[in-house]
Parts: sequence; C-alpha cells; structure tokens
Amino acid sequence: MSKNLMNKSDYYFDLPQSLIAQTPAIPRDSCRMLCVDKNNPMNYEDKIFSDIYDMLKPGDVLVLNNSKVLPARLYGAKTTGAACEFLMLKQKQHDVWECMARPGKRLQPGHVVLFGGGILKGEIVESLENGNKLVKFTYEAETLFAALDMVGKLPLPHYITEELKDGSLYQTEYAKILGSSAAPTAGLHFTKELMQRLEDKGVIIKYITLHVGIGTFRPVKTENILEHEMHSEWFEVPQDTAEAINLAKKEGRRVISVGTTSTRTLESCYKVFGEVRRCSMDTSIFIYPGFEFGVIDGLITNFHLPESTLIMLVSAFAGYENTMEAYKHAVEEKYRFYSFGDAMFIC
Repeated sequence: MSKNLMNKSDYYFDLPQSLIAQTPAIPRDSCRMLCVDKNNPMNYEDKIFSDIYDMLKPGDVLVLNNSKVLPARLYGAKTTGAACEFLMLKQKQHDVWECMARPGKRLQPGHVVLFGGGILKGEIVESLENGNKLVKFTYEAETLFAALDMVGKLPLPHYITEELKDGSLYQTEYAKILGSSAAPTAGLHFTKELMQRLEDKGVIIKYITLHVGIGTFRPVKTENILEHEMHSEWFEVPQDTAEAINLAKKEGRRVISVGTTSTRTLESCYKVFGEVRRCSMDTSIFIYPGFEFGVIDGLITNFHLPESTLIMLVSAFAGYENTMEAYKHAVEEKYRFYSFGDAMFIC
C-alpha cells in the first residue's frame, strides 16, 4: 500500500462476478445493510436496511437527491434506414443535448435520426472533440420529456445484463425532477412507508437535486488519481434544505447524506461558500482521502466499483483501511454490489 493513497491500485479489491446484483431487492428496504463506525475502525454490524429506522435519531437531517432518471436511451434509424442509438447525457440548450451516438463516425452534422417512427427526431448539430454529438430534438408531443416517455428506455448500467421489466424499480420513490442519466442508487432502498415512519420519529427529510451524468461510471484510467479528470454535474440546493442543515450544524445535530451525489452536492456548496446556501451550479469536485468534510456526519451508500472515484469518496469519509476492510467483509459475507445491491451506513 502506498503511503499517500494517490495510486488507483490502492483502491482495488477482488469482486466475484456473482456478487454484482442484477435485480433490486423487493421490498426495497429488505436489502442488507453493513453498518460501519468511522470512529471505531473494523467494527461492523450486519443488518437489514429497514433497521435504519433504529439507527437514525430525532433531529437528524436526512438529505436525499430527488433527481429522476430520464428514459434517455434511444433506438432509432436514419432516414436511410440505418439503425442508430443515442444516449442523452446533458442538456445544453432547451432542446439541444449532448449525446453519445452510435455509429458515431457515420452520424455527421445535418443527419437526422427518427425515433418511434418520427414521434421524436434528432438532428446532429455538431460533432464534439470527445466523440459525442450535439443533437437538436423536435417532437410530436407536448414536451421533449413527454416524447421520451413514449419512445425512450432507461439507461441501465452496463453491468446489469438482465432486462428490467418494471422501470420504476430504477427510480427512487421520491424521484421528482427529470435530468439524470443514472439513478442516485443509495436512495433506491427507501420505501414511502419507511420515510413516513422516519418523519414520525422526528427525522427531518430534505432534498437536493443533482443530475447524475453517465460519467459516474467512467473508470479512473490514470494510476495517479490526481491526474484523473472528474466529470461535471449540475446540482441545486433549495432554501429550506440549506436552512435545515445550517440549523442542525449549529445545534450539534447530525446531517446524514443519502448517496455520493448528495455528498458531492453538500460538500461542493460548503467549499464555495463556507456554509450550505441556496444555490445551483456545476460541480466536478473530487473527494479522496485527505479531504476535509464540512457538512456530513453520516453517509448511506451502496457498494462501489473497485478503483472508482466513489470508493475513494467512501475511503475519505470512513477512513481508507476501515473502508477496504469493510469491503473485504462484504465480499466474504456475500453482500450484493452496485446499483441494485445492498447498502452501507457509515457514521
């Protein structure tokens, strides 16, 4: 192990393919949960996610990401009949989006692709340096999102090979604001009933919005992690969320972040303003060991890919050795990994 933990290989662990979850737990809160004490390393408890009710206290502020996944994977054809596939990544203007496109070399500015027999049309406006395309969409529906509901498919991660028959299972119960290319998966474990019980207990539930980009799955390719270029994502913090968090910090109550997306939002905001404020902006914050957290006191998250920026974030919060040992424990105990997998609660 390198002393400064700046090598990608420091974050490698051996994960059997059989532990990559292909289907979600039903009911959502019946998945397993590994509880990790960040102040008492190597002290782990194996629980069920519904036990989070007993782990949270009255006055805790629970922060969730209410972004909703777009049905952003589109299968269509050029006017010549040639098959094409788009993955919508980021809104650039009203109906202009950056998209991954296949076959990329055969799709050039001026080419038009039809989806759903013409319910949705995409015209290539520009080929970008990164290989993606700027696409202007027109549609025979009230809005672009209405057209996407008719012809689009949810963009499941590449490691999920089984078809998802019920797309709502890849949305959180509280998903509200369309814009993500992938689900904020730590929130998939919450049921409406569990959230109501938590509120009745006195847990304060607040929301931020961060639209998850497909870059969240992009691997770290450089051995020195400081040379990795983080993807940029848009977030918004509402006024009531900022006020609830600041009051909790002032009164010594805990702020519990649900997912790495909520964590990146809150810590980005704190890094800019020195407190949590109502704001909206892009962030490309990279959190790795040595990072000083200004907001969160606890983290609910899933189990992440080896050598990913997400396991680096968890290592920054829980401690490197504590995290890697927790992952070793999870593999030995056959926890389920990734988007539809089990949960960790670190506090």
